[in-house]
Order: sequence, then C-alpha cells, then structure tokens
Amino acid sequence: MYEGRWIFLILIVSVILTTIFQLFILTALLGALILFCLWFFREPERKPPTDPALAVSPADGTVTLIDEIEEQQYFKRRMKRISIFLSVFDVHVNRTPVAGEVLFTEGRGGLYLDARHPEASLLNESLFWVFGSQNRLEQAVAVKQITGAIARRIVPWAKLGESMERGERFGMIRFGSRTDLYLPLDAEVLVSVGQKTKGGSTAVARMAS
Repeated sequence: MYEGRWIFLILIVSVILTTIFQLFILTALLGALILFCLWFFREPERKPPTDPALAVSPADGTVTLIDEIEEQQYFKRRMKRISIFLSVFDVHVNRTPVAGEVLFTEGRGGLYLDARHPEASLLNESLFWVFGSQNRLEQAVAVKQITGAIARRIVPWAKLGESMERGERFGMIRFGSRTDLYLPLDAEVLVSVGQKTKGGSTAVARMAS
C-alpha cells in the first residue's frame, strides 16, 4: 500500500472536495477508484514449495511465451525464457524465483509498448535483476521487469548484494506489465503457455543440482 500513498492522498482529497461541493456522482466514482487502488496495491503472503530445487514464479499473471534466447545484458549466453503478462487485475508485487544474493541490477530506458508486444522485452523501459551465488553463476537466474502501455513506473525494493529468500518481494510494477524470467538451459520448465501463475508460490521450473 505504501507505493500508492500519493495516489490515495490525491483521491481522498478529491472525494472530500467533491462531497463539499455536492458532486455526488463524481464522489461515488472516486470512491470506487479508491477501492480499486486498495485492491491493486495488495500484497498477499505467499508460501513457496518445500522443495528448494523448484524456482517459483516472479509474478502473478499469465504465461505468454516460453522460448530460448541469447541473453545479452549479463550472462552473454543462451538461456530459457518464461514471459508472464500481468493485467491490471493481477498482483503487481514481484518476488525472487530462487534464494540467493542480488548479483546485478540495471535499468534501461525505452518505449511503452503494450507489454504483450513481441518486441516489448527489447524496446520498453525495463529493470534487469540477477539472483544467485557468485560461486555458482551457472545456476543463477534473471528477472526482467518490463513496463507496458499503462504501467510506466518500476519500483525496486531490493539492493545490490542483498541476500534474498525464495519468494521474497524485491519490487513491483504499477498497472499492467510484463515479467521475464531467464533460466539456465538445464532447468526443467514446469509451466505452459496460457497457464496462470502466482508469484512466490507457483513452481515454474526445476533447477539442476
């Protein structure tokens, strides 16, 4: 809820003003908008699977793409990619797929194409994260937070070098977006296109030992 504080403040002041001036229809609409924002900024608790070899989804949403791609921002090698689209009705808090340190983070400016656009991962504004251990970089994973046509603000919470538990919150994207998960080629993908995921609890891949 903290990330929406200014939105809530503006809406509450607007409700007070419209009530004073007896603009009741507008007051009702603003009240409904406040309720939507309260719902949008929810942060439900999630419990990851007991098996530590399972990587969990970094986001709530729908799997729209599973492929292999040359990852050029950090790993410089071919990796498996799972893309998850977050609608305005999904929880927008992002969570770490695996336990480990924040090894790398880098933001890039860009466009605000619809997050489902094939080129959104390359052209849209994004924030790239790497989680894992320096001693086992071959098993590290990456998450790319990607803005959309409506979502234009990425809010990072975790810091470089910080130790993270699997399923821990590391940031969010406001209002409709996309999250890409990059996995080693030897990881076994456990989800399919069209499947709904819950960040921090849905097992999306089994990591090699």
